[in-house]
Amino acid sequence: MGGTIVAIATPVGTGAVSLIRLSGPEAQRIALAACGKVSLPDARQVALRKIRDENDLVIDEGVLCFFAGPRSYTGEDVVEFTGHGGVVVTRKVLERFVELGAVPAGPGEFTQRAFMNGRLDLTQAEAVMDLISAQTSLALRSANEQLEGRLGAVCQDIRAALLGSTAHLEAYIDFPEEDIDPDVGEKLKQGLLDQRKRILDLLATADQGRILREGVRTVIYGKPNVGKSSLLNRLLGYQRAIVSAQEGTTRDTIEEVVNIRGIPLRLIDTAGVRESKDEIEREGIAMTHGQVAKADLILEMRDLSEPFEDVELPIPEGAKHLQILNKRDQEDSSWSSKDGLRISCETGEGFEELEENLMSLLSLDEEHWGVHSVAVNARHQACLLRGREALDRAVSSMGAGEEPEFTSLSLREALGAIGEISGVVDTEEILGEIFGNFCIGK
Repeated sequence: MGGTIVAIATPVGTGAVSLIRLSGPEAQRIALAACGKVSLPDARQVALRKIRDENDLVIDEGVLCFFAGPRSYTGEDVVEFTGHGGVVVTRKVLERFVELGAVPAGPGEFTQRAFMNGRLDLTQAEAVMDLISAQTSLALRSANEQLEGRLGAVCQDIRAALLGSTAHLEAYIDFPEEDIDPDVGEKLKQGLLDQRKRILDLLATADQGRILREGVRTVIYGKPNVGKSSLLNRLLGYQRAIVSAQEGTTRDTIEEVVNIRGIPLRLIDTAGVRESKDEIEREGIAMTHGQVAKADLILEMRDLSEPFEDVELPIPEGAKHLQILNKRDQEDSSWSSKDGLRISCETGEGFEELEENLMSLLSLDEEHWGVHSVAVNARHQACLLRGREALDRAVSSMGAGEEPEFTSLSLREALGAIGEISGVVDTEEILGEIFGNFCIGK
């Protein structure tokens, strides 16, 4: 890739320390010039160094470390300078590196170089961002497993199996005089079906991946003044939404993420549903219905302190739904025979049972999720779907007795789709597989 890039690797703002990273062929030269010709430390060693301006005046003093390529994060020569965390001093050090020839890095460019230089596959590069943005212990575990290459390894195994099948088939097409067993019968078909099953297993984790990265879209739904905002505040552990005895206080949706036993729930507090003449409140109620339609989970709240009223709110068919009866400490006798999870947002009663019901309803808990080593994202899902469709065409082509060239074309499409997941797409491998495994041209 291009020249030497530089960027501040710590968050914007004032802190105890800041880290500035250089990567590229000129990293050593630029760092040496910035240090006033004082030698750099040996690779993977740290040393105290001063960064000086063009007039040899000290800008900052801190710890400098050099990583020689290819044994670095990007696979290139990398220099990291850890200095004082002030906004101005950090910016001045960055500007000095740019003056000496470095180019400001674009978003994700260090990780992109790590991929281009073979230090990471695409799934691992994506896991870096998942690791940074993880909001729960399970999301962190999933990101770490993907960063270790679990998903890439599974996809590489699938691709290797498909590569062998494609090589067998194309050897028969290209070299029929060698009398190579075409293996286009039941054995080859079963092999393709086995890989299709593995693809389906990965696709089954797509919803889990979305939930880990985005949270379970959980809509708190009900009539006005039943305790929706109180439930949000109690689950968050602080007052996020205004709580008032006046109906119609919530006019807009409020979203917050809460960690429930390792699972992120994206709680959405909505406007109470009722007939209203207030234009703004009607707009809020319309937004409530829109949120309910998109929800992964609906928490329908009722008020136990009011006499029972047999009114049902519209719930989308097939939606996961839990009825929560609030104000159990003020329960009206008319509710005595009615089912529902009884809680009190005021006292906290019933909240442990609420968590257990949520985990049971969603079939989500640390023990259940612990068996999943990968959870695919939307890009992986799109590639896997294309791969599965291509395999379906290949199997269908074989079953219909079509020419093997049609089957081969579908297999190549499947190879390309699966290869995109980890960033490996190389049609020349097929020819290498043919000659390597079948000794053609001996």
